[in-house]
Amino acid sequence: MDVEQARYNMIESQIRTWEVLDQRVLDMLFTVKREEYVPEKWRSLAFVDTEIPLGQGEVMLAPKLEARMLQELTLKPQDRVLEVGTGSGYMTALLAALAGHVYSVEIRPDLSESARARLAAHDVRNVTLEVGDAGRGWSRHAPYDAILLTGSVPILPKELDAQLRPQGRLLAVVGDPPVMTAHLVTHIADGAYNDIGLFETCIAPLRNVPQPERFVF
Repeated sequence: MDVEQARYNMIESQIRTWEVLDQRVLDMLFTVKREEYVPEKWRSLAFVDTEIPLGQGEVMLAPKLEARMLQELTLKPQDRVLEVGTGSGYMTALLAALAGHVYSVEIRPDLSESARARLAAHDVRNVTLEVGDAGRGWSRHAPYDAILLTGSVPILPKELDAQLRPQGRLLAVVGDPPVMTAHLVTHIADGAYNDIGLFETCIAPLRNVPQPERFVF
């Protein structure tokens, strides 16, 4: 397989057509080698429009969704970012390429360790990887300029809003399968937030997140 041609095809046929036009993001997709963050047994699928298994129900998101999320966060070089769900470390590396520092929290120690090894191998230094349950945020390093949830939540925990700086952005996929909506929440003033629904999608849920009250008949 011609890896660079496959990467180019992924960006042109999958990602650009999904309204990802930010040149900084597109450049990072060429620079940060996705295939090197994919588990060895699935490496042939690195550029395919699909989720990639990481084990125990965890996945790498489809390339077009990773890129769209990155674009919607509009990261700046000085931004402090919280990533909830480190996974393979690929999205962590993309965030780190555009932001000042990334705090990435993973609930599974084995995934955190494998991501740490991949990031170290690529000399990604502006990241702090921690193991824990950040489904309600991670106040240890708050406030953040941007927060990204790499798994879905049925409802958006309010604790996350409180961990945003003024003008900070939170991107999360909210809802229940089969239809969920990606939301961008911006902290516009003290106690005031603007919530915009961006697009519909469906991704695996985060673990241990708050559940809405459900009617029982």
